[in-house]
Amino acid sequence: MDATRTTRQLEETIDNFEKQKIKDIKTIFSEFITIEMLFHGKALEVYTAAYQNIQKIDEEEDLEVFRNSLYPPDYSSRLDIVRANSKSPLQRSLSTKCVSGTGQVPTCRLRKDQQADDDEEEDEDLDVTEEEN
Repeated sequence: MDATRTTRQLEETIDNFEKQKIKDIKTIFSEFITIEMLFHGKALEVYTAAYQNIQKIDEEEDLEVFRNSLYPPDYSSRLDIVRANSKSPLQRSLSTKCVSGTGQVPTCRLRKDQQADDDEEEDEDLDVTEEEN
């Protein structure tokens, strides 16, 4: 009789444990599914908006904008901008030094001229040594 009572209590404990386990699993999966549905619902909204924006693209207008960017109306002014931005850092610093003060302009030109003269002298020295050989 004592064994029967203990067996019945164990069965009740096992049943209660199973009930709680099933309830917990149901709660966990329900929360997971709810979160996933919210995520995919938001994703669907974003994809829908992206799809609608893509459908709104006017191909002819886009092509016209592209063609206009290839052949700008003021070609010379764009060329000046490109030239101004394409100077090397050395050329930029040299030109700013030459333009920055009136007293520095001749010095800057003199340095360039001296460099050219030095290059010519080196060429002449090479010619003389070749003739000697």
